[in-house]
Amino acid sequence: MTKQRQVKLKWVALASLLNNTGAAFLWPLTTMYMHNYLHESLTTAGVVMLLMSICMMVGNYLGGWLFDHWDQYHTAVLGVAISTMAIFTLIFAHGWPWFAVLMMLNSLGDGINMTIVNSYGSLVSDHSSRYVFNYIYMAFNVGVVIGTLAVGVLLPVSVVLVFTVATVFYFLLALVVVFALKVRVPLPPKTPRSREKLASRSHQQALVLIWLILLNFVTIHLSYSLWESVMAVHMTNMGIPFYAYSLLWTLNGVLIIVGQPLVNKLSPYVRLSSQIMVGILIFASSFLLLIFARNLWAFVLDFVLLTIGEMASFAGLPAWIAQLTTVNEAGHYQGLLNIMMSIGRAIGPLYGGFVIDHGNYQELFISVFLLMTVTLGGVFAYLLRLRRLSDDSK
Repeated sequence: MTKQRQVKLKWVALASLLNNTGAAFLWPLTTMYMHNYLHESLTTAGVVMLLMSICMMVGNYLGGWLFDHWDQYHTAVLGVAISTMAIFTLIFAHGWPWFAVLMMLNSLGDGINMTIVNSYGSLVSDHSSRYVFNYIYMAFNVGVVIGTLAVGVLLPVSVVLVFTVATVFYFLLALVVVFALKVRVPLPPKTPRSREKLASRSHQQALVLIWLILLNFVTIHLSYSLWESVMAVHMTNMGIPFYAYSLLWTLNGVLIIVGQPLVNKLSPYVRLSSQIMVGILIFASSFLLLIFARNLWAFVLDFVLLTIGEMASFAGLPAWIAQLTTVNEAGHYQGLLNIMMSIGRAIGPLYGGFVIDHGNYQELFISVFLLMTVTLGGVFAYLLRLRRLSDDSK
C-alpha cells in the first residue's frame, strides 16, 4: 500500500473520537479503582496520577518530535501500538502494581496519539484550520460523553468488562491509523535566500506570540482541572449530591456536540484570534461568578457559561497555532500545546488544595480568574503590537 499525499479530515476526526472514547473509560475510575478496589491510599493514587501526567507530557513531546523528524505515519502507529497493548494487558493484569504501570504506559501512548491527531489536523488541506479543529474538538467531546456514560454502566458489572470494551475502541483506533492515516505529506520547499531575513523576523514574532498563548493555555487548564478535583468536594459540602456534579460533565459534552457546529458558522464573520480571546474571557468569568454560586442551579448556569467559553476558544487554539507555524513545525508546536495542557492539569489540583488549605474557595476562584486574564492580557497586548507593526510596514 503506497502512502497517500492528502490527509482526510473524516479519518482524523474518527481517530480523535475513538481515542478519547477509549481514554474516557479509564480516567474517571483511576483514583477510585486504586483506592476502593486495590486498597491503596489516596496519596499513592495521587502519585500515580502525577506520574501519568508526566508520561502524557513525555508522549506529547516525543510524538511531536518524531512527527517532524522521523516519519508521520510510523509515529502514529507507534503511539496507538503502545496505548492499545497497555489497555489489552490490563484485561489480564489489573492488580497492584501492574495497574499503575500499565496506566502510565497507556498515558505515554495517549500523549503521542493526542499530538498526532492535532498534527495530522494541521495538514488537512481541503478545509480551513479553523473548521478542521472545530470538527476534531466535536469528535473529541462525543468520545468523552460515550466513554464517561458507558463506564458508569459497565464498572458495577465488572472492571474486566471496562478494560475489554476500552480495548475494543483502541483496537478500532489502531485500524483507522494503520489503514486510513497511511499518509506522508511532502515538506514545502525552502525559503529563497532573498526572503530569509524577513521570514526569520516574522517567524520570531510568531514564536513570541505562540509562547504567550501557551502560557495562557497552562492557566486555562490549571483552572479547568479544579472542576475535576476540588469542585466535587465544594459542591457536596453544600449538600449537592455527587450524581448532580457528575451530570454536569454530561451536560458539558452535550452542549459542545450541539453548539460546536454553530461556532463553525462564525468563521466568515469573526477573526479567529478575536473569537478565541473572547471565549477565554467568558471561560475565566465563569470562575469569578462561582463566588456567588450557592445552589445546584447556580452551578448549572455557571457550567453552561464555562462551556460557551470553552466552545469558542478550545477548538480554535490548535487552529491558531497551526496558522502561526509551518508544516515543518506542526508536530513540535501541537505537541507543546498538549504538554501545556498536561502541565496545567497536573498543577491545578495541587494549587487548588494549597489555596483552600491556607485560605478559602473564594480566594481560589479570584486567583485563577486573575491568572487567566493577566496571561490573556499579555497575548492581547502583543497581538496589538504585531498589528501596529504590520500597519506601519504597509
